[in-house]
Amino acid sequence: MRPTGSSPIVVDAELLERFECGLDPRFPERSAIPARVLGFGEISTVLAIEAEGLRGFAFKRMPLFLNDEEVRRYASVYQEYCRLLEQEIGLSLPAHGYQVIRGRTGRPVFYIVQAQLPAEFIGNRLIHRLAPEEVELLVGRVLKELHKVWLFNGRQTDLQVAIDGQISNWAPALWEGSGQDIAQAPLLYLDTSTPLFRVHGVEQLDTELFLRSAPSFLVWILRLFFLKDVVDRYYDFRRVVVDLAANFYKEQRPELIPLVLRVANAFFAHEAADLRIAPIGEKEVAAYYREDALIWRLYLGMRKIDRLLRTWVLRGEYPYILPDKIKR
Repeated sequence: MRPTGSSPIVVDAELLERFECGLDPRFPERSAIPARVLGFGEISTVLAIEAEGLRGFAFKRMPLFLNDEEVRRYASVYQEYCRLLEQEIGLSLPAHGYQVIRGRTGRPVFYIVQAQLPAEFIGNRLIHRLAPEEVELLVGRVLKELHKVWLFNGRQTDLQVAIDGQISNWAPALWEGSGQDIAQAPLLYLDTSTPLFRVHGVEQLDTELFLRSAPSFLVWILRLFFLKDVVDRYYDFRRVVVDLAANFYKEQRPELIPLVLRVANAFFAHEAADLRIAPIGEKEVAAYYREDALIWRLYLGMRKIDRLLRTWVLRGEYPYILPDKIKR
């Protein structure tokens, strides 16, 4: 399968809808059509679906939408974000497309479909087997790709694009047959499910969607204290890089953080000198990660309580797929 390309991926919508209607969100592998969880995002779960015709793709499932108008609006923003990243900024994305189907309740469910890449070549897995000098090359290449976003933003008068630079969102196309090394292989950006960009300062994505999967008793707190800050961080190059470095704690490679910061601070001082970004220190990254990890642990715990209330007490459905435990 081609890893990149401009033609959108099209999958069998009827088969995907049968999968959705038979999905067991608690145990996807026990669904009528079994699926395997590849990863968890802020508003999506990435699945590999074990059905002829759907194999070879990564499906980012988003059961967030209440009606067709919401999903139509999201689809428009998602398409424009992908166009901006690929055509205006110059990032490489995996071959991709999307599909909207109906779930058991009749509500629309949005699936982003991407070419499924070999897991061992996705950044968070790759950093466990690369030599330090290769990690240095990978981080340097990620910084160059991120820099393209801020170079683009600097040329605009009415448009700003955001991006999530975590190492798990990147994959150098090193798989068998590419014949390229870490310095040359095309670097693919994977996370397009949170399409953040502002036109005349107005966020085009309805950020309330971030709250849709939150327990109802937490929504006002998240909206009041966290939502704006979380969204704003993806428009700030320095905070994106702090998040990138801190992510090495979660990925169980904290010993690489000094290397990441050495590469990042050198990049800020030379290639991105025009942006006048202050150096990042290890203590800052550690403090950031402690707070971030605490917030996400509490958030996941509250979502599990919400799932219990909805399914066992109210005897209703809980459409979201939650991780059992995230190792941090």
